[in-house]
Amino acid sequence: METEVWRGIAYVVITFLLVIFLYGYIFSLYRRQKNGTCDYENYANLALKDRLDDEVIEERIK
Repeated sequence: METEVWRGIAYVVITFLLVIFLYGYIFSLYRRQKNGTCDYENYANLALKDRLDDEVIEERIK
């Protein structure tokens, strides 16, 4: 009985930590998009615009 209790506690704690991590990641993506640091809509079009003569998404920094 005691190991089942610890398993349940571990399951709840791990699930809670993963949910916090997921929401933190989503919030950081939203904040970067809002600040203009990174535009993820350009990356969404990458699969559609992948020909060699299409416009470049980001210029390389040398």
